[in-house]
Amino acid sequence: MGGAPAASAGGRCERPPLLPRVAATQGGGMLGKGVVGGGGGTKAPKPSFVSYVRPEEIHTNEKEATEKEVTLHLLPGEQLLCEASTVLKCVQEDSCQRGIYGRLVCTDFKIAFLGDDESALDNDETQFKNKVIGENDITLHCVDQIYGVFDEKKKTLFGQLKKYPEKLVIHCKDLRVFHFCLRYTKEEEVKRIVSGIIHHTQAPKLLKRLFLFSYATAARNSPATDPKKHAVMFDTLQDWCQELERTKGNMKYKAVSVNEGYKVCERLPAYFVVPAALLEEDIVFFQGRGIPIWCWSCHNGCALLKMSALPKEQDDGVLQIQKNFSDRIYKTVHRPPYETAKTEDLSSNFLSLQEIQMAYSKFKQLFLIDNSTEFWDTDIKWFSLLESSSWLDIIRRCLKKAVEIIECLEAQNMNVLLLEDSASDLCCLVSSLAQVMMDPHCRTVFGFQSLVQKEWIMGGHCFLDRCNHLRQSDKEEAPVFLLFLDCVWQLVHQHPPAFEFTETYLTVLSDSLYIPIFSTFFFNSPHQKDTNVGRESQDSQSKPLNLLTVWDWSVQFEPKAQTLFTNPLYVEKPKLEKVQRKGTHFKHQRQLSLPLTQSKSSPKRGFFREETDHLIKNLLGKRISKLINSSEELQDGFREFYDGWHSRPPSYQGLLLPRLEGPEIKVWAQRYLRWIPEAQILGGGGVATMSKLLEMMEEVQRLQEKVEARHHSQEALQAEAASPPRTSGRLSSLFPFALLQRHSSKPVLPTSGWKALGDEDDLAKREDEFVDLGDV
Repeated sequence: MGGAPAASAGGRCERPPLLPRVAATQGGGMLGKGVVGGGGGTKAPKPSFVSYVRPEEIHTNEKEATEKEVTLHLLPGEQLLCEASTVLKCVQEDSCQRGIYGRLVCTDFKIAFLGDDESALDNDETQFKNKVIGENDITLHCVDQIYGVFDEKKKTLFGQLKKYPEKLVIHCKDLRVFHFCLRYTKEEEVKRIVSGIIHHTQAPKLLKRLFLFSYATAARNSPATDPKKHAVMFDTLQDWCQELERTKGNMKYKAVSVNEGYKVCERLPAYFVVPAALLEEDIVFFQGRGIPIWCWSCHNGCALLKMSALPKEQDDGVLQIQKNFSDRIYKTVHRPPYETAKTEDLSSNFLSLQEIQMAYSKFKQLFLIDNSTEFWDTDIKWFSLLESSSWLDIIRRCLKKAVEIIECLEAQNMNVLLLEDSASDLCCLVSSLAQVMMDPHCRTVFGFQSLVQKEWIMGGHCFLDRCNHLRQSDKEEAPVFLLFLDCVWQLVHQHPPAFEFTETYLTVLSDSLYIPIFSTFFFNSPHQKDTNVGRESQDSQSKPLNLLTVWDWSVQFEPKAQTLFTNPLYVEKPKLEKVQRKGTHFKHQRQLSLPLTQSKSSPKRGFFREETDHLIKNLLGKRISKLINSSEELQDGFREFYDGWHSRPPSYQGLLLPRLEGPEIKVWAQRYLRWIPEAQILGGGGVATMSKLLEMMEEVQRLQEKVEARHHSQEALQAEAASPPRTSGRLSSLFPFALLQRHSSKPVLPTSGWKALGDEDDLAKREDEFVDLGDV
């Protein structure tokens, strides 16, 4: 037995070619690839291994491979920690193993794979290329779980290993899945790279050991950019005063500097806004707790506020002092009949961080797919798995809570006071959603980035703990900010013309949570940031650390790629003419299903008719009725407000409400499905519609330029030549991220019929011809 590398039935499984390496045999070390000869009949086969490669050829091949190695690009302050050569980065298709060889390296910033054919990827097709993180790069903070494959069994890796795996599987927080085969790597290198990756991604870290500080120190002398060009940072008293003036809240509220230098409370920012009637000694009394902090003012004078809970006490005397204090403070925002307020306790009557974390942990498993077979095997259970995660229901509850807040502000003319233990998690989420829906300024790129700065960064959201950047405790981890972005995506998806930014912008922003060269998402509070990297912590002889803000997108993307962040169909100003909506506004006539972007159906559906029928009965029965009637539980006043808004044509520069019915809350396909080839529609999907609209807009623009320059024919010709028409034939439904998927995605076909369809290369050529020639 032996010979050429064996293929599985039907020839679909392609084993990687053997590299020149020492193979231990009875007759000594043999090199290269060859066949094992054997005898037949009753005589036992004589062990032998015939080498077709001479030793001098091996050294020549190794030299050529070394010359072909791709250079590792290091950021300022980045250091190489360990590496392994002859690693196979696998492409998983129907459990078969194929891929490219290269080096696997680990630095104090990232894990990177340097493939031998890396240079072939640098072509014009890669329009959406991140300048900091490459296609085969994983920042250490982006690693979610590490698995090792031992004898075809996958096990979680952690701590010190006694036995090292033959394959390394890395699940990332941006839902990428990497498979690295170590079968052809030297044993010492396997130990070094596996131990290094486990230690540097899973071991608890100190804040000062984050790569953020190494990078900032190394780039200390680089020219600093002004962060205020991209967003209002809210780090000065003037920023808060201007926001009060913008929202017309300066009549009832005031910006204070009592916490300057964090003398009162390390949890609050140095500057914030409180009711004008509030005394400064009241702010100091309980170190900033129990104080209504202003978030935003409505056009009718009502305001959205938040408040952290007072310290829990057992002593009756202290409890009475707290009660008297709370009553006095509450009267600063609740003075009937002139001004009334409603309190909304998010700690007891809403979601918990544990619910959010548990739901997302189940939800993300739907997209961490190892191979094509696993994708199709789980496809039949898609609805039940999606429902059991409860992630979409949590999104609906968050949107519903924000609409309830808006109804109080807009319809009932009441102040709303959000209560939470720390006022830095769910308060940030709900108040931000309410502002996105009510304030069109927050639906622009600049306004949205300013909103995140105000409510999340200065609001003291614990990004360090919630993202578990330091790996110190899983108990504090919860994707609250990601939940907010998912809720915003639902609004963008339902009302595209109302937003200046696109879903691609939101997807890239979610990825930036794990890039530790930006200070935006790597601190728990402004005090923690200023203490560790502020001017007061630096030597007076040296420059302060050059901190980057994530809002400077030029650090990550070229201007051409940044154009994908801006919505070309954004409606900047309301139309003057009144548009009457024809007919009645019917509900529940939309697709009653969660979105599935794959264009191919699972071949197993036909074989599991009974299970499929049972699934359909469930969906058409109590499950769908639950989704349809999910908004029936709404109170009468809320129902009237909600239905009244949806019965009128939307004003994209005014109040914006989401549709809350179950089927309207969808999966954020671009973020969660972008790395799964089977989920892509080549030349189709929503991006095809958008591309055609852009082509039409560009054509109209060229015609306008020709009309304006009709007396100058030469200018008209130049204008026409400067704007070549778009070609969208090769776009995918998950553009622009789908361009990073270099391998073709083929449906799972019965083995017996594979050869009848022709050679794989012929199929690939036919697929390319179809995509190239097909009209979008």
